[in-house]
Amino acid sequence: MQVHLVIPDLFLQHEAASKAYSGLRLPALEKLLARSAATALPVATLETWLCAAFGAEAVAPVSLLAEGGHPGTAYWLRADPVHLMLRGSEVVLHPVASLSVDEAGQFCDSLNRHFSDDGLHFIAPHPDHWYLRLERAPNLATHPLAQVAGRDIRDFLPHGGDALHWHRLLNEIQMLLTAHPVNAAREARGGWLINSIWPWGGGFAPEKLVQPCARMYTDSGLAAAFARAAGMTPLSLPGDGAGWRTGEAGIILMVWDGLRHALQHGDLGEWRVSLQRFEDHCAQPLLHDLRLGRIEKVTLDVVQGQGMAPEQGGRRYTLRRGGAWQFWRWAKGLGKYAA
Repeated sequence: MQVHLVIPDLFLQHEAASKAYSGLRLPALEKLLARSAATALPVATLETWLCAAFGAEAVAPVSLLAEGGHPGTAYWLRADPVHLMLRGSEVVLHPVASLSVDEAGQFCDSLNRHFSDDGLHFIAPHPDHWYLRLERAPNLATHPLAQVAGRDIRDFLPHGGDALHWHRLLNEIQMLLTAHPVNAAREARGGWLINSIWPWGGGFAPEKLVQPCARMYTDSGLAAAFARAAGMTPLSLPGDGAGWRTGEAGIILMVWDGLRHALQHGDLGEWRVSLQRFEDHCAQPLLHDLRLGRIEKVTLDVVQGQGMAPEQGGRRYTLRRGGAWQFWRWAKGLGKYAA
């Protein structure tokens, strides 16, 4: 049996790292890192990791399929509803997770009427997850919503040959949504205004997704969507290592997204709590079972998130049973590996 872990935002940039790591006791995680063989990871983000692992081109058609949609042969973008807030000279993006089915339907109906002559069609199979079908594939590069949440959008706007067209399109969408009657009702009851969309994850649906593991445990909605689209049943993260102690052969995949979720909300305290939970409920039993031979190999992929500088990229740490006993490879503080 092998265990494959994927964790966004384990490593933070230097200015945040010293405060974030201070006082944390992470002996098992630090030993796993110290005794592993480390290599560069060819994919940078959780989104690109999932696409590579499941054999997909893009997030949008896969998540649409997982939510009961039918991507067919069309090109799809995620077009999630967001709230843009002016903060000084910045325009900060906040994802919105409080829409009703009726509200999402009214927004999409208005967008479809407005852009009916432009070949754009919006749908909302989930009120917080909107999709945009295009007649042709745009020359456009985008950033995942999770990477931009809580940050100034100006460094993350779509770019590429069609970028100027899309910037104008987004401005038009923002004016339409801001003046929408649904927003007036939301404002009256103190809700977030939906004043823009965030396009990302565009591409075509694969003919068939692959199943990269025997079982998946995750707290990531996106990872769970990929599993469902591939015909798997995603499971909640195990609290005590029971997930890999069944004796079943194959690869156990665990996607731990709590660190990224905490940073999206600017909550460093919750990030520390989530990391300590990972140490206690995952790293410690993993190292123990690896030493006992219950597990053949542990692979830890640290993917990029909000806390990592873009140039850092991802890192893969691979540890087999023999390496777990290499006591002469001294564990260092987590900040050393982040640097």
